[in-house]
Amino acid sequence: MTIIKSGLIQMGLKGDTSMSPEKIRDLMLEAHRPLIDKAGEAGVQILCFQEVFTQPYFCPSQDKRWYSAAEPIPNGHTTNLMCEYAKKYQMVIIVPIYEEAMPGVYYNTAAVIDADGTYLGKYRKTHIPHVGGFWEKFFFKPGASNWPVFETAYGKVGVYICYDRHFPEGWRALALKGAEIIYNPSATVAGMSKYLWELEQPASAAANGVYIAAINRVGTEAPWNIGEFYGSSYFVNPRGQIEAQASATEDELLIHDIDMAMVREVRDGWQFFRDRRPETYTPLTDLN
Repeated sequence: MTIIKSGLIQMGLKGDTSMSPEKIRDLMLEAHRPLIDKAGEAGVQILCFQEVFTQPYFCPSQDKRWYSAAEPIPNGHTTNLMCEYAKKYQMVIIVPIYEEAMPGVYYNTAAVIDADGTYLGKYRKTHIPHVGGFWEKFFFKPGASNWPVFETAYGKVGVYICYDRHFPEGWRALALKGAEIIYNPSATVAGMSKYLWELEQPASAAANGVYIAAINRVGTEAPWNIGEFYGSSYFVNPRGQIEAQASATEDELLIHDIDMAMVREVRDGWQFFRDRRPETYTPLTDLN
């Protein structure tokens, strides 16, 4: 398939953080439903949501009540619902939610559902930040998913989550394992990393000859108010050129046609994979 129609949904928090995680989940799902329907009716073939899309970004706190926001994957409420939507619209859906693997063990995860509603597997966020305002190690165990690439009905899909994007090794691992488009659901605010938003992922797309879809939420979230989530979700092609971008402030479904033939064209032109020298890189894993 040469052209793939893909969609990204960015959204601000519905309700407020005084509500129960279950109530917030239900409000966020209710707000997403019209946009999922719009995507399906527009013929979107691959759809992705933002990081932990059913909840606030609760990591500025260290409040154990947010553990109750976690769901099993598969067979949890949200994953089951998205399996129904995927089957209804013959649409691959990437579902980033808070996962409970077992009591007391939680991951920042994205489930991947194929176009017939079949659960294909999951990616667990590998790199977990723990710096001022981002106390993620309190909530998430680091994943070790072995860089899965999902053979979907419409193409080979990889997932990398938010803070992962600062680490070039994962992009390369996913590309070497066959990914042609990589989705990066995020929750990132204006501040020291905003200038990297349109720098790192285009550079990684060019270095690996892949499309990258970057998704970020919008708005502010009290009581933490760590900054404004600036949206600006986008698709960047294997040449590192941003082809389509959402607004900085609005709930939005961004739809874009991706020309997958460009992946082969760019890789054949640059030949970065041919000219790699992995036998010289072994010291990298010895440097701790």
